[in-house]
Amino acid sequence: MGNDASPRIAVAGAGSVGCYVGTCLSLAGRDVTLLMRDRLARPARKHGLEVCDLGGWARSAMPGSLAIETDAAKALKGADIVLVTVKSSNTDEIAGLVKRHAPAATVVSLQNGIGNVQLLKRKLGKAAVVAAAMVPFNVVQTISDGAAPRFLRATSGTLLVDGNAPGLQALLDVPGLEVREHADMTGVLWSKLVLNMNNALNALSGLPLVQELADPQWRQLLAGQMDEALGAIGAAGISLARIEGVHPKLIPHALRLPTPLFRLVARKMLAIDPDARSSMWEDFQQGRKTEIDFLQGAVIDLAHKHDRSAPLCERVVALVKEREKTKSGKPLTPKDILAKA
Repeated sequence: MGNDASPRIAVAGAGSVGCYVGTCLSLAGRDVTLLMRDRLARPARKHGLEVCDLGGWARSAMPGSLAIETDAAKALKGADIVLVTVKSSNTDEIAGLVKRHAPAATVVSLQNGIGNVQLLKRKLGKAAVVAAAMVPFNVVQTISDGAAPRFLRATSGTLLVDGNAPGLQALLDVPGLEVREHADMTGVLWSKLVLNMNNALNALSGLPLVQELADPQWRQLLAGQMDEALGAIGAAGISLARIEGVHPKLIPHALRLPTPLFRLVARKMLAIDPDARSSMWEDFQQGRKTEIDFLQGAVIDLAHKHDRSAPLCERVVALVKEREKTKSGKPLTPKDILAKA
């Protein structure tokens, strides 16, 4: 990770998660450059960035205190650490840029889905150091005229990093960003994928997460997808890891409880910003390609490899891809999704 006392960190793809993580690191004195789109760079340069959480913790990075770039070559050149926070569909592209401009950097994937670390390793070559990380929390982005873009950590959780990457935990563990090492990142990433089965459902529903999870029909549909994922993972012999102390196998049972009991059992899951929605919902709003191939798509691929079916996941993938193609559509109900599953 470089020989300097303060390694240079580049956040490649500073959107919601990237800006939250990068700003926390910068405020703690780390040498950070944020590579972001011009839409966000313009207000960030003028007004700075704000990070906060549901507990009332809030910090602001003043204008000029952050290194902000829209040019990949300038952002990546000389980086010791590259934190990859782009959507999974853009992993191949960012890997090419890292290989060109920061070939000696340690690369850390802070992405959703399965396959990003393997893709980065293939693209960057055998000599590259690539580490997995898992971001358990949701970040809500707010951009208002005349104000600093705001990044609210809408859920709790400890960021997990590969225990085989010496020094990484200490570098990233700063106020607002608790970080812990984990010895089995494969199990962690598959466990996170099970939790991420709701990303697409939330996007298709158009509802805030709290409102969606209060509906037993949406919870039943989510539990069914999780069952398909857990079945495929079990058939593949993959051991899942607990996330925030909870084993993914328990979550479908909790989702099927009557709503009053669910609220009691899942009170920590529901301790989120009332307006928070999934990152895939944001993709729909911006007309961007989603990560569905790395979420439900990964479950379908794994299921087929082990002679299993995943009809609910297949239906959700089809609906998301239809929305990607048309870039429009009304919010769906659970009945709409079950219609052809």
